[in-house]
Amino acid sequence: MNRSKKPFATGLATAVAAVALTAGGLAGPAQAASVQPAAVGTVDCDGWVHNNNPDHGIAGCQNNTDRTITFRAEIVCGWAPDVSGQWVTLAPGQYGESSGVCAIYSSGVGSVGWTIQ
Repeated sequence: MNRSKKPFATGLATAVAAVALTAGGLAGPAQAASVQPAAVGTVDCDGWVHNNNPDHGIAGCQNNTDRTITFRAEIVCGWAPDVSGQWVTLAPGQYGESSGVCAIYSSGVGSVGWTIQ
């Protein structure tokens, strides 16, 4: 009886392996496409609040263009005047951050934006 089960188990394992190889082959081109570099001409920025200081806003930008850009963080402060971060100049391909801190009497960073020149 054991002999009749082995061919079935071997056939099942072969079928499962074939399905896995076929599924893996289909996933290959999609993964290769996601590794392509970003299109030239974009600046990717993100803004966030510092992990340990709710009055500190930060903007980070990646320059994916073929020219030099300059940007700065624009921080909206609750119950206090808004602040702007320092200007940061980025050559093509560079990443940089700009930040600002709201006044002590502020209720904290409401949002973080950026200005690009």
